[in-house]
Parts: sequence; C-alpha cells; structure tokens
Amino acid sequence: MEDYKDQFITILAGYEQEMEWFLSTNPGLPSRFPIHIRFPDYDAASLLRIARQTAAKRQYRLSADAEIKLRRQINQTIAQRSDKGDFSNARWVRNIIERAVRQQAVRLYDIANPKREDLLTLEGADFVWEGKA
Repeated sequence: MEDYKDQFITILAGYEQEMEWFLSTNPGLPSRFPIHIRFPDYDAASLLRIARQTAAKRQYRLSADAEIKLRRQINQTIAQRSDKGDFSNARWVRNIIERAVRQQAVRLYDIANPKREDLLTLEGADFVWEGKA
C-alpha cells in the first residue's frame, strides 16, 4: 500500500464499534486509515420513503394500513435500537419489504382469482414481526 499510496484508495465500512475494534487490532492500521466518516442513521420519515421506493421498484404499493403499521414499527425499532449503533437502517427496511412481499404471496395463495390491485398492494397483514401481524 505504501508504495502506491497516491494511486490506491481503500474504503472500509462497518458499524462504528466494530471498526474501532478492527483498527485497534494492529498498531499500524489507524495511521493507514486516518479519515473517518460517520453517516447518521436515517430518520423515520426517510425510512418510510425508502420503504415506499423499495416497494415501487418491485411494482408494489403500500396500503394506508400497511403504511401506518410500518411507520409504527419503524418508530419503535428506532427507539429500541438506535442507541446500540448496530441498526442497519435502510437494509432493515428493504428486508421488511421483501418479507412483506413473501407474506403477501402466502396471504393471496388461497384466493382463486386475485385482482391486479390485490397482487400489487401490500396490506398491513403482510407486515409481520416475530410471528405477530
């Protein structure tokens, strides 16, 4: 790295505590990675926008009930986890949407002729956390 320091860039990314531990494992690492940028967590409104965008990219929309339920879960999760520094934020929201899509498929399985609107709408019932609807 030293021989190519003007031509080489290394970016390390991770949770703050884990990155601090990593840099402490070798006395030469902190001087090799002197610039640290901390990105703040998204707020609840931003996470809800990310959820809508993630759903829309897959041609889904969130029902009003789904948005209410999701907003409540986002606020609750932020309150419980943001102080720990291990909240994955946007990835967490994308995972929730992916789970809701799978849950929607299960919900619609028994419907003989679902309408197009049914197929494209995620309902509150599709957002399940730890076995709870």
